[in-house]
Amino acid sequence: MNSAIIETHALKKQFDRKSVLSGIDLSIEAGQVVGLLGTNGSGKTTFIKCLLGLLHPTSGTSAVFGETSWDLSASAKSRLGYVSQEFAMLPWMSVRSMTDYTGAFYENWDKSYVDLLIKEWNLDEKSRVGTLSVGQRQKLAVILALGHHPELLILDEPVASLDPIARRQFLKSLIEFTEEEENTILFSTHITSDLERVASHVVFLEEGTVGFNEELDELKDRVKRVRISGVQNLREKLNIPGTIRAEYHETHALLTVKEFQAPQWDSLAAEINAVITVEDLNLEEIFLELSEVSSASPQQVIA
Repeated sequence: MNSAIIETHALKKQFDRKSVLSGIDLSIEAGQVVGLLGTNGSGKTTFIKCLLGLLHPTSGTSAVFGETSWDLSASAKSRLGYVSQEFAMLPWMSVRSMTDYTGAFYENWDKSYVDLLIKEWNLDEKSRVGTLSVGQRQKLAVILALGHHPELLILDEPVASLDPIARRQFLKSLIEFTEEEENTILFSTHITSDLERVASHVVFLEEGTVGFNEELDELKDRVKRVRISGVQNLREKLNIPGTIRAEYHETHALLTVKEFQAPQWDSLAAEINAVITVEDLNLEEIFLELSEVSSASPQQVIA
């Protein structure tokens, strides 16, 4: 039985003659918390809108809960939660009226849970939406998306306007949400430290395609920074498969490798009479390394 909550095949989207999505093949299983990364213009928001049926793909397929995204049923939509970058709301309503109005569309709206989030996130339920700061409106948008305990929660830059304390509160609620209900989350953000706290998997979009899609822990085990100090010119000695970036300074070298295997480096150290130090990278460092390589010419990749 197919347990994929989100599934796309050869998904493409063009605006006029500009290609934004160039063939996305992706499957997200139930219970996964997937971080969606990519530089500006990589197609993250376009991809999310195609998934939700807000944009019609140029070609290829996109499905959510086994239904074609463009033709999602009312039942499927009721199982979704979505926070967009715009988070448009009705400015004349109070916070309380906005939550009650939204809740009227869902049979399983959890008013007590919404009340708890309003209190924890320090929102005044009597304040009019139009008078809220950008950060406060962003908090409210997230609460509206969580109020019916969606099976699939899709977040497009949900914390961009939140201060560090508010972001921590949001992530705490998100962690509790996933632990208690084992629901699926697709989370697009530039704040990689947030993803590192909650994500089980990471998808990297580059130039409208999937650059990598794997478990976060496996990615961090696979991509490493390697420092080499030898007694001879290393540029002529090193030809390491999987090197994505290299800097040479005569008898010293700094490499980033994407297929790290410890025995390989132990053998190399003995072979070239060098000291090799391996460093772990956090998600932001991995993202920056891969982003720089994907935008570089072949001559720039290996110094």
